[in-house]
Amino acid sequence: MGNYLLRRLIFAVPSLLGISLILFVLLALAPGDPFGELASNPNIPPEVREALRIKFGMDDPILVRYLHWLVAMLHGDWGFSFASRVDVDTLILQRIPTTLYVVGTAQLLALAVALPIGVYAAMRPYSIFDQLANTFAFIGFSLPTFFTGLLLILIFSVNLGWLPFVYRTDINASGWQWYWENIKQAIMPVAVLGLFQAASYTRYVRSAVLDVIKLDYVTTARAKGIGERKVIIKHVVRNALIPVVTLVALQIPTVFGGAIITEQIFRVPGIGSLLISAILANDTPVIMAVTFVFACLVVIFNLVADILYGWLDPRISFR
Repeated sequence: MGNYLLRRLIFAVPSLLGISLILFVLLALAPGDPFGELASNPNIPPEVREALRIKFGMDDPILVRYLHWLVAMLHGDWGFSFASRVDVDTLILQRIPTTLYVVGTAQLLALAVALPIGVYAAMRPYSIFDQLANTFAFIGFSLPTFFTGLLLILIFSVNLGWLPFVYRTDINASGWQWYWENIKQAIMPVAVLGLFQAASYTRYVRSAVLDVIKLDYVTTARAKGIGERKVIIKHVVRNALIPVVTLVALQIPTVFGGAIITEQIFRVPGIGSLLISAILANDTPVIMAVTFVFACLVVIFNLVADILYGWLDPRISFR
């Protein structure tokens, strides 16, 4: 398995290099100037602006700038934010715990809802429960997150006043009160992301279980007198999870990107809001770093999915 992981990581390097080059060239050719704010600021002398452009190599050829960025990144220097006036890695490290907390909890909620509902609906196809599950699943992934987010704000924040609709990192509390306030302000963004993903996962789990439950080895297991619960858990669900793992592994990086809308609605200070503010300010180093992080997530979670394949199905070997 160690050799398999090493080979996959080696193969991932050219992919990440190609992605980073394409991202860098597109951002370099995009309209706008990261130093536009400095150019329009009368308090900054022209010679200072020119010195800064030379220092950051803004007038160098694109490939030269890319090589400088790549070498600096490999040494742990992800650039300097022209808008925030701090290092890019500092900005990302400040925001990523909040995003991981919200997105990670939302994914756990989605799986906790989708797995039992999808399996139970597949065990009783076309029953009332199955029809209700399908109906709510269709409604769930048909409604955009910005609509459900605003709806929850109107109900639970404006009308009932139960939950805060603005996510704060400077909570003036300590002990259990601090934890409770963090949980309260995370309920709505986690619910919006988690239930949206749960709707999609439910349909996928139901379909995967229906495909597996009709196979011969499941019928043989039942004929041997194995209990229905053990047949479902050990023989059906475990094999049905293989395509579900693929879906989840590919969806998690997408959720990080999709969380941008949710973070904007609830003012969550995460990676998504950082990317939006960087785009509005034309802060190229921050945009480049965040999009490259998303690309790394795709590679990492694909590798995690491959490892889980071998655990779910022993027939899959790491060669």
